[in-house]
Amino acid sequence: MAVRSSEAIWEGDLPHGKGSIKLGSGAFQGAYSFSSRFEDGKGTNPEELIAAAHSGCFSMALAHTLAEAGFVPKSVHTTANVHLAKAAGGFEIPKIDLICEARIQGIDDAKFQELAKQAKEGCPVSKVLAGAEITLQATLVV
Repeated sequence: MAVRSSEAIWEGDLPHGKGSIKLGSGAFQGAYSFSSRFEDGKGTNPEELIAAAHSGCFSMALAHTLAEAGFVPKSVHTTANVHLAKAAGGFEIPKIDLICEARIQGIDDAKFQELAKQAKEGCPVSKVLAGAEITLQATLVV
């Protein structure tokens, strides 16, 4: 199976530093900072990228789940709102809201809700955000 990668560089301390994030495919590269993450500053942030990944994955998972059940969606539009909150000892992501609108012919709301729930539970990004093993290989360069 595929392994996808992205990279980030951070320079300086947290409140005054700056960084850049680059997708492995080269499709996106952007700056990020304390201000863009914890305030309303210009640039991207990790939570925004998580939201992009989750909304994209869920939309695809729902389209697949619908098709497997015999319903071909005309469109699936999903917004993911990733909540970043201050917690004891730092910050956490306590909640992600998936907000989806789908255009599908010939399905009733009860069936749609059932299939949407299946897609949320089967979406690989939903699964990893529910808890995953995270490995670390750290190298000190002097």
